[in-house]
Amino acid sequence: MQTDTWYEVHNPNQIFSPSLLVYKERIEFNIALMIQIAGSADRLVPHVKTHKMAEVTQLQLEAGITKFKCATIAEAEMLAQTGAKWILIAYQLVGPNIERLFALQNKYPEVYFASLVDSHASAQQLSKSSAGRVSNVFIDVNNGMDRSGFPIHHGLLELYQEIAQMDHLQLQGLHVYDGHIREAVFAERKAHSDAAFKPIQQIQTSLKQAGYPAPMIIAGGSPTFTVHAQRTAVYCSPGTCLLWDWGYGERFLDQPFQHAAVIATRVISKPAENIITIDLGHKAVAAENPIDRRFKFLNLDRYEVLSQSEEHGVVRVAHWDRIQLGDLLYALPYHICPTVALHEYAAVVENHTVLDKWPILARRRIISV
Repeated sequence: MQTDTWYEVHNPNQIFSPSLLVYKERIEFNIALMIQIAGSADRLVPHVKTHKMAEVTQLQLEAGITKFKCATIAEAEMLAQTGAKWILIAYQLVGPNIERLFALQNKYPEVYFASLVDSHASAQQLSKSSAGRVSNVFIDVNNGMDRSGFPIHHGLLELYQEIAQMDHLQLQGLHVYDGHIREAVFAERKAHSDAAFKPIQQIQTSLKQAGYPAPMIIAGGSPTFTVHAQRTAVYCSPGTCLLWDWGYGERFLDQPFQHAAVIATRVISKPAENIITIDLGHKAVAAENPIDRRFKFLNLDRYEVLSQSEEHGVVRVAHWDRIQLGDLLYALPYHICPTVALHEYAAVVENHTVLDKWPILARRRIISV
């Protein structure tokens, strides 16, 4: 059990359960630390897929961050509504989503939008759908994750040159996400990242020799943030560090971000000796991990999570007699990003007091476009 009770709320009657709590002062600390690590706000293109909230975006804008990354049209619209003027949709848009991108551009003509392509085919789809409009694009590069992106070999230079000549496309640079690089020890993570990034540096040199302008390179996520921040002329795009979570917090000790989000849950039953049931089911916390790696309690020790269904969590506890129905427990999620997406609102805590609630607007797939 934690001895530091930073998470404790002094007006618990204002908390429904289960619910997401976010801690404004800690979010502000994490934003400041992001900027410090990057060296300046100008080098940041933070991903909003973790928080999905206009209010958190506003805090970033107020701190001087001007560029943002997202994964969905709804996240891009949330950013534009909030006042962001530079938005990369770090996803390949196909089918009707291409027209949604153009609709978003028409609705916010003052905003710079870009998206990803990773092949001749995906670039051609975007080009042919343009109807005379110009689309800003980055080439998505696969440097080992094997999830998306054009593989690193000699063909990447050829693809770059080809897309640079396509009608209705404005090629801006390279997007290099390396979420597979997750070694706990910083030196090992850095060595892996350096080796994976070396071909990108070679591509930079080749483009310069061929007479192309220096490409904008957006690299990494939260795990390799502290590595890419050491490279010159590379933009960093951490995301999870805005709220942080149990998984990253215990793994990446070189990144002293603060946990800024927890799930509030209450004891709803004591169905058998040494067993309690809480109202924290897998509809309120990400459930892609094993049952013992979905959340951990901050104000309860000596327990074992036995099972979890949609609305219930069953827990074996050591101090059963001390626990009462209605007791409030604070659970730190192992993976905060999909956890946030399960909640419509977040209760905002300042100085141990719930003072507001923020809608998680971009959890929706469609806002208006």
